[in-house]
Amino acid sequence: MKFDFFIVYLLISIAVAYFFPQLAIYRDGAFLDVLTSVGVSLIFFFYGLKLSFAQIKTGLRNWKLHLVVQLSTFLLFPLIVLLFRPFIGVLLTEHTWMGFFFLAALPSTVSSSVVMVSLAKGNVPAAIFNASISGLIGVAITPLWMSLFLDFTTENVLLDVYAGLMVEIILPVLAGLLLQRFWGGWATKNSKMLSNFDKSIILLIVYSSFAHSFQSGVFATLSNAYVIELFAAVALFFTLVYALLYLLCKFVFRFSIEDTITALFCGSKKSLTHGSVFGKFIFLNNPYTGIYFLPLMIYHAFQIFVITFIAQRYGKRE
Repeated sequence: MKFDFFIVYLLISIAVAYFFPQLAIYRDGAFLDVLTSVGVSLIFFFYGLKLSFAQIKTGLRNWKLHLVVQLSTFLLFPLIVLLFRPFIGVLLTEHTWMGFFFLAALPSTVSSSVVMVSLAKGNVPAAIFNASISGLIGVAITPLWMSLFLDFTTENVLLDVYAGLMVEIILPVLAGLLLQRFWGGWATKNSKMLSNFDKSIILLIVYSSFAHSFQSGVFATLSNAYVIELFAAVALFFTLVYALLYLLCKFVFRFSIEDTITALFCGSKKSLTHGSVFGKFIFLNNPYTGIYFLPLMIYHAFQIFVITFIAQRYGKRE
């Protein structure tokens, strides 16, 4: 298996945030906010340039598969976490639960889902469709889920969240789609460079979030045991979702092996890219943002490791 060095870079960005938080608090964070906002808009502009209408059209036919993936992403995940809300104060803290609920409410990944499905010889057109549409659905659904447990009642905060996501995600995607016939080939040819750009912006957002959290002192109460327990909880969460999806695909919908692979890989993954962007607006000026990001970052690393291993096993079948 190829090691994903992006995980190492995430850890480095957290270390830099701990030792050098000055950039995040320079001019009250205004400089970094502008930089990340422009970067996020470019990420989704390039995403629009790379969208393939032909492949999406092909993938539209398999509606049962799409339904399973999107319901898993936006309903199964949150419902599982909601089951543990009564145990706040007994098994887990409010902030830990909120971090898991934020993870659960996010859309699926885009590029890595498609890559893994391709590696496993699954239904690639359906993976492209689900990965593409998931992020757009998430713009509407994720803030709604989070508004149930965050105070969005004052000063039209929910409307501000939607306005921010519209400006930094939807409009750039539409602009990319409109200009696809001119620059689409360039974007496809330079996919690796654009992927590195995406990751750089994510690292900046993670740095900013953790720098503010370190400055406010919210990590001072976290122990090594807490981090170990968090890893175990994330692993259990992923395993539960993956197992439920497998049972649905095999015994309820009786999908082919190719569709099963796509449902398992797309329906069990969560997007660090969208999580970083959504968190900017949903947790605006919240000192606990770093803690809320922890389950997502651990889940990101865990899903890449496990799915890569499983994809290679599937890919070797006759």
